[in-house]
Amino acid sequence: MIYIIVDLEATCWEGKALAPNEIIEIGAVCVDDSNRILGEFDVMVRPSICPILSEFCTQLTSITQADVENAPHFPKALQQFQDWIAQFEDSYWLCSWGFYDKKQFKQDCILHGLDTDWLKNHMSIKHQHPKISDGITARPLGMQGALKLEGFKLDGTHHRGIDDARNMTKIFRKYYGKWQF
Repeated sequence: MIYIIVDLEATCWEGKALAPNEIIEIGAVCVDDSNRILGEFDVMVRPSICPILSEFCTQLTSITQADVENAPHFPKALQQFQDWIAQFEDSYWLCSWGFYDKKQFKQDCILHGLDTDWLKNHMSIKHQHPKISDGITARPLGMQGALKLEGFKLDGTHHRGIDDARNMTKIFRKYYGKWQF
């Protein structure tokens, strides 16, 4: 069994959304059943419905139009991600900070007519963290708040998929063996 700690970034707008959100970055870290990091994955994704990123999106994520301009569209990026997972093992759990990432993956798969069965094994680190964190917090927190309470430094750029996946991995590995799947 392997654990894929994943974080997505998606198109977004300040105020009312102009279109459905689409994934623009998939960042992930693979942890094995011995709590070792096996590898990392990061790919930018070119949105299809609204291909021009909003200024708000770029400010929030630091992802620029140039970053996504020549990136693969979602079907190809997803295939790259799934191929990356398969190189380690067929049995995996997707782990993210909350349920947004699973929902966004599902939405993009439906948009492009792709299978969603690969999403069935998913766990929210955010929602289990209060139950297993030895009383550090009684309620789910944002990732930055949880890192701070755990005594971890936020490395990289918040709202970048690969950096957030790396930061989540710190918490995942600290409580390895306590997560419920």
